[in-house]
Amino acid sequence: MTPRFVGVSGLPRAGSTLLCQLLAEHPQIHSDGHSSPLCSAMLRLRHGISDDEFFLAQLDVDFERVYGQLTAAARGFMGGWYQHCDKDVVIDKNRGWLRNIDYLLHVQPDARLLICVRDLGQIYGSIEAQHQRTILIDFADHTGGQDRYSRADTLFSKEGVIGSSLHAIEAVQDLPGAVQQRIHLVIFERLISDPLATMQEIYTFIGAEPHRFDPQHLRVRPHESDSHYRHKYPHPQRMSILEPAPHDIPTRIQSELEKTYPWFYEHFYPGWELKATKT
Repeated sequence: MTPRFVGVSGLPRAGSTLLCQLLAEHPQIHSDGHSSPLCSAMLRLRHGISDDEFFLAQLDVDFERVYGQLTAAARGFMGGWYQHCDKDVVIDKNRGWLRNIDYLLHVQPDARLLICVRDLGQIYGSIEAQHQRTILIDFADHTGGQDRYSRADTLFSKEGVIGSSLHAIEAVQDLPGAVQQRIHLVIFERLISDPLATMQEIYTFIGAEPHRFDPQHLRVRPHESDSHYRHKYPHPQRMSILEPAPHDIPTRIQSELEKTYPWFYEHFYPGWELKATKT
């Protein structure tokens, strides 16, 4: 039996590690919690075959048959990746699924996608606080030498770690209704404050049976390599769910985020009031 495919994506520092840890508590779900190479492998397959002269020549002769072969091959590759899985649902975490939801659903029409979001100021604050703790190590994109405000601009740029995912989340609102039905938003603050109710909704969305777990006694598994991210985006798992202490965000940065991304707060945080505080 082929397990039901569920992608986990969204903003950085928005709870994807915790979400995957909680999903792993369910006996029907396989979730190792590590960022998966499957998405990038599938995209490289598309890039490679699209430049193959022999493949293109075959498309000219019999497009329907050859494109059908490609579709079967892509589905076979994805299905084979989790052939070992004996659970009903498999979780695959990769931020790339968010930008490639149409591609995912073409290969796996029954797939689901969980998108993690969090207050943008606290995401920035989490990254900056971790950088201050590891300031002798630079970011992978070498932004350690920038001042805090310039670093925030880089993080939220269209190609930045936060900005690229944020733009992809904004684009989700323009997707057809049938595609949006395959997407479920996971609000970090609610996941922390009410994990049992939040997870029950997620179980229903992905087609798993109801399941209760103890938020204060969770299983801890090995986490993914933090050195890959230069220890700027750690992925620890903990035995219990603890609400993180709020980061003190400069008024200038918090206000600019709320002015630049009003759709984000209106859509995910209705009734949001300005929370910027002076450092």
